[in-house]
Amino acid sequence: MSTRRLLMERGHDVRVFAMHHPENIELPDETGYAKEVNFAGGIKAKLAGVRRILGLGDIRRSVAEVLDDFRPDVVHLHNVHSYLSPWIGEEAARRGIRVVWTLHDYKLLCPSYSCRRPDGSVCEECLHGDFQVIRYKCMKGSSAQSLLADVEARYWNRKRLAAMTDVFIAPSHFMRNKMLEGGFPQLKVRTLHNFIDPRKSELLAEASHNPREDYFCYVGRLSEEKGVETLLKAATDAGVRLKVAGGGPLTSQLTSRYASNPDIEFLGHLDAKGVVNLLSRAKASVVPSEWYENNPLSVIESLCAGTPVIGAAIGGIPELISEQDGVLFTPGNAEELSGILNAFDKRHPFNHKSISERAVRKFSRDGHYDSLMEIYHGKDRE
Repeated sequence: MSTRRLLMERGHDVRVFAMHHPENIELPDETGYAKEVNFAGGIKAKLAGVRRILGLGDIRRSVAEVLDDFRPDVVHLHNVHSYLSPWIGEEAARRGIRVVWTLHDYKLLCPSYSCRRPDGSVCEECLHGDFQVIRYKCMKGSSAQSLLADVEARYWNRKRLAAMTDVFIAPSHFMRNKMLEGGFPQLKVRTLHNFIDPRKSELLAEASHNPREDYFCYVGRLSEEKGVETLLKAATDAGVRLKVAGGGPLTSQLTSRYASNPDIEFLGHLDAKGVVNLLSRAKASVVPSEWYENNPLSVIESLCAGTPVIGAAIGGIPELISEQDGVLFTPGNAEELSGILNAFDKRHPFNHKSISERAVRKFSRDGHYDSLMEIYHGKDRE
């Protein structure tokens, strides 16, 4: 929605095409949406879901009607697998419309999206097209769902996806490199970092002047791949204060396990102002991910608030952090992280104002818009 708002504010006509769902954001475009599919329903619903994955049935009619009515110059894809289908891009390309695809995860390289096995280990076995999703039951530990993911990956294979797409936008250099390793053409994959909403960056920049307090913080999902337990162990060993904001599948387990530690505080979900206040007063935020993060907003927001980031050296995180604004550590290494937390105050002090100014400038929507226009008009070069 942020890209839609950016384009409309610059005078472009934008139409959103999505799937009907009761939790959708209300938009004037929704009358032309695709029908809802429910993979958790009965046999009939599941068959409809399979047809949707393959780009068969009603999705073709819905896409054709939208393209006929709106006649776009560019079709910009986001997360179209499964619930919509890459058929949208293929039909647009067939009509001579430029197709741009922003990559939010590793679906085009890994049938289960995350380059991560059910046991939590990072995996690249599918990177070169030798799909192992069935072998490891990568889709929620289910043989049936893993089989379907395998079928989808082979049906919408990389050659087919590359043929229909003019430019893939990778929000990190790390993701771009993985796409190239996976066989996608070099000239078709462009790096373009995410941008931050100007209203939010303004709030964060203003808050960067807040006095710092004696705590570290984590903002994000409480789930295994985020490495939260590694952080909690490290903070406990280092004897430092830690404030944790967010929720997820590990919430009850972690709050129970660390209830006896008075230095660890679980805040639950915070609104935007709460996050800004938390980040801007922390000594540092910690991003302990143990999977291939792409271009994490948690890092960007922290830097815009002038708050240094202690980040795991994995995925796209290292390219966001320099010696001027943070520290990197080995993902999953609680002992190393504990040492960093313990010695943090002994480091040369970070310049919070400079950290904020650099980040706000780097992740501005003006720069993002200019680069996006180059991509839309075919003038981009990596």
